[in-house]
Amino acid sequence: MREVVYLSEGKLSGFLPEPRRALPTIKLHAGVSMAGINVESPATDLDRDLLRHLKRVEKDLERHAPSHLEPELSPGRWVQFEAPLSWITLRGRYQDLVLFVDPAPSPPEAGVTRRLLLHGSARHLSGRPPVQIDGPALTDLEGGGHSAGTLFVTQAGHVLAALAQAQGPLGPDARDGDTPLGPATSLSRAGIRELLTALDAESAEVSTSALMIGYARVSALLPATATEGSCLVASPLIVEYVS
Repeated sequence: MREVVYLSEGKLSGFLPEPRRALPTIKLHAGVSMAGINVESPATDLDRDLLRHLKRVEKDLERHAPSHLEPELSPGRWVQFEAPLSWITLRGRYQDLVLFVDPAPSPPEAGVTRRLLLHGSARHLSGRPPVQIDGPALTDLEGGGHSAGTLFVTQAGHVLAALAQAQGPLGPDARDGDTPLGPATSLSRAGIRELLTALDAESAEVSTSALMIGYARVSALLPATATEGSCLVASPLIVEYVS
């Protein structure tokens, strides 16, 4: 039994050989197994093909995709991950962007040498998105918005804009056939660090992380410094709870 948190049909369709076949619109419900996937129309051969295709893609990635902890990973590379992750959505302009992040090591220098930050479209979440928590306005971002309880400073705000752009069309008007625009191109070292700091501050008192596994495509790799570990930024194909 598999409990799916996130599944991107757009990325899955990218593994289809040409000519590509249209995928059915699927609805995932929180707390159900893969066998509980519902489709908007009665089950067809194409629906069953979708599930079989997912299994084939995962089997291939399991053989060839390295761990997200491997050194010298480059943008566009597929990786497999297993890590404790919290997931969060924002109010305002980027409410359709979902972020998965592992907790900061405590103390900071102990244990974890690379952090994981996943970015995706909230419409690919199973069931309802996480609760959106009121917070101060985002700074230096057109249209404002709210973070989840912590102020996002300017450079972190620009990172959010780049991650949202990399996801392609978001929100209720987006179609399942919409494809991402590609890797985020405006990710600064300082902005990623500030974004992680803001997310860490939100979860400092109550941890919501759970052990999750899945596959993701690398957007950026932030190298380690003398005082801070590295961070892998990636966009997930699938995220599942570890049963």
